[in-house]
Amino acid sequence: MTDETKAQLEEAIVNLIKEFTNKKRFKPGDIVKEMEMKFSVNGVTKDDVKAAIRDLTDSGRLIYGYAGGSFLSLPE
Repeated sequence: MTDETKAQLEEAIVNLIKEFTNKKRFKPGDIVKEMEMKFSVNGVTKDDVKAAIRDLTDSGRLIYGYAGGSFLSLPE
């Protein structure tokens, strides 16, 4: 996966969560499936999506929440 594809993937994840803020809580697995389908033509794998989620949480752009299960959200 190229750096450009990785940046696009990370932006797509953040935008998806922004779009559904206060409407839906995304479990990490939901995001993996969604992004894997969307970026499959670019050769993005499950592991690539998981790594992008990890990078986003490590950098503070996303946070994990826990309410009946884990979910990803934007920091407040």
